Amino acid sequence: MLFGLSYLDLAVILIYFVFLSIVGVSTYQSVKTTGDYFMGNRRFGKLLMIGHAMGTGTHTDQPVTVAGASYSIGLAGIWYQWAWMFSNPFFWLLSPIYRRLRYITTGDFFEHRYGKNLGAAYAFMGFIYFTMSTGLMLKGTGTTIDAITQGQVPSDWAVVIITILFVTYSLIGGLVAAVITDFIQGVFILILSFLLLPFAINAAGSMRAFHEGLPEYMFSFVAPAEVTLFFILAVVLNSLISIVVQPHHMAVGGAGKHEMACRMGWTYGNFLKRLMTLGWAFVGVFAAFLYPGLTAENREMAFGIAVMNLLPAGLIGLMLASMAAAVMSSCDSFMVGGSALFTRNFYAKYINSNANDKKLMSVARWSSIAIVFGGIGFAMIIPSVVDGLLYIWKFTAFFGVSFWMALFWRRANRYGAWASLISMIICNILTDGHIDWAWDMSLAWQISLYLPVGFIAIIAVSLVTPSENEEKLRQFYLLLDTPVGEEYKLKDAKVDIILEGGNIAQQPRTAPPLKEQGHSLLLVDLLSLHKKFTFKRYRIDLVGFIFACAVVAGIFGIGILAASIGKY
Repeated sequence: MLFGLSYLDLAVILIYFVFLSIVGVSTYQSVKTTGDYFMGNRRFGKLLMIGHAMGTGTHTDQPVTVAGASYSIGLAGIWYQWAWMFSNPFFWLLSPIYRRLRYITTGDFFEHRYGKNLGAAYAFMGFIYFTMSTGLMLKGTGTTIDAITQGQVPSDWAVVIITILFVTYSLIGGLVAAVITDFIQGVFILILSFLLLPFAINAAGSMRAFHEGLPEYMFSFVAPAEVTLFFILAVVLNSLISIVVQPHHMAVGGAGKHEMACRMGWTYGNFLKRLMTLGWAFVGVFAAFLYPGLTAENREMAFGIAVMNLLPAGLIGLMLASMAAAVMSSCDSFMVGGSALFTRNFYAKYINSNANDKKLMSVARWSSIAIVFGGIGFAMIIPSVVDGLLYIWKFTAFFGVSFWMALFWRRANRYGAWASLISMIICNILTDGHIDWAWDMSLAWQISLYLPVGFIAIIAVSLVTPSENEEKLRQFYLLLDTPVGEEYKLKDAKVDIILEGGNIAQQPRTAPPLKEQGHSLLLVDLLSLHKKFTFKRYRIDLVGFIFACAVVAGIFGIGILAASIGKY
């Protein structure tokens, strides 16, 4: 035994990390331009895009948060991740939008739709988002390692080691390294998320023992406090508005070879994550029965305690390695995304507009280090992972309103976008800590106030202020209206393409338009559907969305069924 771990566990961890680091470093030769570094030159197929979405969206802080909340309030703790469950079908509709825009960052979206200053403002928000998210992951990792090793491995040491590893292959391999390692660790964490459950059931004797030994609400997806029905409804709506501007999603939704790779990747990579979240929630509930006594302040130790007490030697090491690798794969994606925002939407616009591609890639690699140090600092000051998560939920929604309005309302302009952003921030500040709400209800009430304020502001101000430049609008909507594979139409129309990507199968000029063959987009045509709608035009959107809704119902049904096992 060393540091509370067996030598077998230590060997597994070492081998796992060495392998992932070699994979990341080996991608160096494929990274020659900023397009390679930031977006992998849009070279990824369906399988890698699924792995990328699952890996980038799965962090160590998530099982810690969900299991910790479920330890206290039951299966309702799952909503700290299932808040995005009902957004998942919309990923099918949104993915081709990111791909068709041919942008590199979401900052490019705000810059080209609303102007350079709003693009820079978004870049600042995105940089803060990546910093805070990195801090949450490092906080979750430290909490888990502290619990598994029973305090023998200081969390600061673990954070430093993991940081060195993911910084190394991120700086070298960019998004190519991130996508490949996302896929590898995603497979492991999917399996290991459910591996604890049979060991826990065996330790208790049966599922019936859990039902007899715990209050009934522990097996409900709605809690009597903290995660109430009102809370769930509010965060689900907030998540749908905010998910579109999480800054790494331009790569998650747009780095595929073609639109179907992007649709499959973002939608079904996240469905796999929603499924594994069930495992985390049940671990928390089972830990409440097996290891009672944790307080609200240290409930986030529950997942690590369960790992240490339930898994045999070797599997503890594999669990720890795969969870740490989840941090590595997500953090490297966030470093790449954050450096892209800084480099493209701030440095190249305000500091050195004449920088060549080599200079920009150098700036990107080094600017990403700031995210790491900022993340470490954030991890030190937040009291818990849940607290950090709630901060992120709110401020991403502030930009989400403008994103949604930009898609389907041509009249939305920069003045309305600024009015929406500022009014939502003011609304949040005025209500945050100044109204005597129960802590678990205050977020829900804030959401119910600032979202309507944001939409009203952008509509009202846009209607009484000048429209955006018509040429800018023409190019923006032509991008959205031109499926991947018909780039010749954009070139003929003299539309700027930021990153077309390689290995794209082009449609012959004489072929029927793709948008008439099922590739038209519902969200882009939302306000004109009464004139344009036919099933044939929107076939891919409609069929995929309906099927994704069925998958949501299926996953939720699995959860309800699993919760009822042993009850009767």
